[in-house]
Amino acid sequence: MITILETAPLNTIQDQGRPGYRNLGVGSSGVMDPLALKIGNILLGNALEAACIELQTYPFVIRFDTPSSFAVTGIDAPLTLDDRPVLAWSVETAAPGQVLRVGIPRTGARAYICVEGGIDVPVVLGSRSTQLRGGFGGMDGRFLEAGDELATKPASASLSGYGAVPPARVLENQSDDGKTVLLRAVPGTDYASFTPESRERFWDQGWRITPQSNRVGYRLSGTPLSLLKQIELRSYGIIPGIVQVPPAGEPIVQLADANTAGGYPRIATVIEADLWRLAQARIGTSIRFVECSHKTGIAAQQPIDSYLDDLRLMVAHYRASCQSRNGTNSRGTA
Repeated sequence: MITILETAPLNTIQDQGRPGYRNLGVGSSGVMDPLALKIGNILLGNALEAACIELQTYPFVIRFDTPSSFAVTGIDAPLTLDDRPVLAWSVETAAPGQVLRVGIPRTGARAYICVEGGIDVPVVLGSRSTQLRGGFGGMDGRFLEAGDELATKPASASLSGYGAVPPARVLENQSDDGKTVLLRAVPGTDYASFTPESRERFWDQGWRITPQSNRVGYRLSGTPLSLLKQIELRSYGIIPGIVQVPPAGEPIVQLADANTAGGYPRIATVIEADLWRLAQARIGTSIRFVECSHKTGIAAQQPIDSYLDDLRLMVAHYRASCQSRNGTNSRGTA
């Protein structure tokens, strides 16, 4: 059991999402940074669909009421367990009554508190994710509040001392100045409907993430884009990553809580392998789109898969060595 002691708005229970219901008008929801959640669940030996706490605002403070192994991924931030510093991207075990505090991130935007066994809230339409618009999933379909109690699985063993290298250090994809986030994108269905100057400007200029951004989508500021002529489109299905351009000419990148359908012209789609980078970009960050092909976009998933496979192997070796030191075999019997 976990008790929320302190929280700001916007923090929710999420998992890898709720696919398969867009035809009913229900978006996928789920974490903004799927890679960070996968890493946390692998570290703890969880199923990849296990739910976590997604943090967007800080500080955040919880008390572990039962022994719990946990990992905080997604960010680099001051973390303390009963005032003892602990590392992000690593596994710790909390004793009953110990308090975890997550401070303001030094890098990254969204943190993921993963616990062994996952956060146990009811499954709704195949997912534990919070669907804020529908008011279901997670903790009664709402943001977390101080005093909320979340059921968890008691820790099966005292785990600590191992972790993951943050993916941003391994999966290189940064600009020369180190300040602009590069996002690979495939030209969209309506790409040819924009003027040649706008198409060139879309790729060449830096776009800034505005304060009007949220889990639905990131609104970008920059020199507006123009169409060759005004067009009216039928509504079409939307997935995270689609870059729409409303009449004002400044793009919107659809994200985890995206609408299921829309009608603004589509200039591009950010590849799935880069969406986690956008999720960790803060308000005010400069981003730039890099044109790529469908083939390149699919191939970009391979380094991520290799990274996760290596992590699984490391965790398996570590757990096996712990069992050996404790005089148990791989089945946990003496």
